[in-house]
Amino acid sequence: MDLLLGGIKSPKDLHQLSDEQLTNLAQEMRDELVRVLRVRPAHFASNLGVVELCLALHLSFDFTKDRLIWDTGHQIYPHKLITGRYEDFGSIRTKGGLMGYPNPAESEYDLFMTGHAGSSVSTALGLKMGDVVNGHPERHSVAVIGDGALPSGIVFEALNNAGVLKKNFLVILNDNAMSICPRVGSLAKCLDQARMSDLYTGSKRQIRDLLNKIPLVGGMAKQFLEQAKDAVKAFVNGGLLFEELGFRYFGPIDGHNIPELRRWIQDVKQLDGPVLLHVLTNKGEGVPQASADPVTYHTPPVFEEVGPQRTILSLKKGGAKAYTDAFSSAIHEKMKTDPKVAIITAAMCQGNKLEKIREDFPERFFDVGICESHAVAFAGGMAKVGTKPIVSIYSTFLQRSFDQIFQEVSLQNLPVVFCMDRAGFTGPDGPTHHGMYDIPYMRMFPNMVCMAPGDEADVKPMLDFALSHNGPVGIRYPKTALEWHERKVAPVEIGVSEVFEWGEDAILFAFGTLLGNAQKAAKILRDEGYSVGVVNARFAKPLDESTTIKAIQQASVVATIEEGALEGGYGSAVLEAANRGGVDSSNLIRLGHPDRYVMHAERTEQLQEIGVDVDGIVRAVREKLIERAPVPGVRRGHQISVTEIA
Repeated sequence: MDLLLGGIKSPKDLHQLSDEQLTNLAQEMRDELVRVLRVRPAHFASNLGVVELCLALHLSFDFTKDRLIWDTGHQIYPHKLITGRYEDFGSIRTKGGLMGYPNPAESEYDLFMTGHAGSSVSTALGLKMGDVVNGHPERHSVAVIGDGALPSGIVFEALNNAGVLKKNFLVILNDNAMSICPRVGSLAKCLDQARMSDLYTGSKRQIRDLLNKIPLVGGMAKQFLEQAKDAVKAFVNGGLLFEELGFRYFGPIDGHNIPELRRWIQDVKQLDGPVLLHVLTNKGEGVPQASADPVTYHTPPVFEEVGPQRTILSLKKGGAKAYTDAFSSAIHEKMKTDPKVAIITAAMCQGNKLEKIREDFPERFFDVGICESHAVAFAGGMAKVGTKPIVSIYSTFLQRSFDQIFQEVSLQNLPVVFCMDRAGFTGPDGPTHHGMYDIPYMRMFPNMVCMAPGDEADVKPMLDFALSHNGPVGIRYPKTALEWHERKVAPVEIGVSEVFEWGEDAILFAFGTLLGNAQKAAKILRDEGYSVGVVNARFAKPLDESTTIKAIQQASVVATIEEGALEGGYGSAVLEAANRGGVDSSNLIRLGHPDRYVMHAERTEQLQEIGVDVDGIVRAVREKLIERAPVPGVRRGHQISVTEIA
């Protein structure tokens, strides 16, 4: 057990430690992060960077009463280590273990389950005003937000509001010059100027005091001096933007110096009104490779060998290619042959494997930062003038641009292609990152086409179709290894499914990459004597109504299988089609994500939990078959032989 870390049962225990012991504790915390990465992948570089900041915050506030929100939440590990969860830390990101993000079910120190960037300032401000309304204005509220999340539109909405409310409220800008990839945009350049300035805290405080003593007299002299004062203030600390928004700006300060951090936090917590404290940290601090390459070490593979002083000697080699790789490769090929194709991403260049596209086609690659709403409206503008924009964003993050999908794309019927990565389960990342709702929220819009590849063979034809279609198209695919099913691949035609085999007893309609599970389940059921067919649905909108209604009319049981929400999903579309056609759908079963949140685990465990693994599909279909016809091959009601469905 770590000498110091094992003795920290709550943040109160930190107050018994000297500055030297706190430095040693920070080292032990980093050692624990390295130990976990020897077992399983997890967020790493971002957590290494906030160890001292985490300690300083808990030494300066009592967060059993005061409020703390970490934005985005993936840097929560040091916070968990000192808030009573050290003994369980080895279970992080496993089924039934600690979550890799804040989780109020684990601790009173976690107030929100968070996983999306930019919401901390709004939430922390709401906590502050709620405490004021409830008669506890003395409680402090702190939002810790990274420079990568800072450009999010909601952040400036919150800063704008906080500036006029004028309540005591602390925003800590954790500036490590990174998002997942290096940050982008003009705001990043502003922060870089502050980071590179030689004028640090001592001299800045002296100059600020001097500026405040400048007498301002009437007329042109007053105007000149005010302008001079603003110019010097902007040069000295880069904080004029925040001060104009109503915040008192301090910094930048060293985010890895615990005594200095404590002094500054203690100072600013005494001030009235909103304050922004600019803290400089190094993403990956304490691990040489992580600080040198924070992109790779944001969520690295498992460490196979670790040397002295947390030196990473080797990483576990990558596994099989995933759907992300297939789509990035297909997009790259299209950009080589079609100069009108452009790609837009929201700080997910690495996650979506777009590095080669960025290198080979820089003039048609656009990383807009963590600004999904802007990304979609931006794509709408590009499409309006004849470009063919592809918006490459994780499914869960695309939700943030719901209104722009409606207003700037669907309503205008513009040919924007949405490549929705991480659709379905995201394994250990958990419910904040599962992409379960894209089909319900996309297919409700007129003009929208919703597709999902059944396997790798569908990827290129679907992208070709999407880029040739004169309207918006969404293609969803999960974070999993590629599959390829031996078959003659049918052309991708709008609203047409791909029938592999028809069946009298049961027909399984798989929407997306659970097609492989459906085929395996069908084989098991056939071995039991049932006549079972499989259909690669391909489209949730427009639905292949002809094939689905024939199946419902002709087969004893029809099952829809999807890695997405049942409410409003592909199965719901089939039910709606049956209703429109006046067809009895009592023989239909829908398998997919139920109306609850599924927690973090391995993806295979999550599929099993909701019954869309092979055994779960077999079990559900078999039970329905027995209910309708107890003897395999003998159906209730009239008998119908295998039917042509041309």
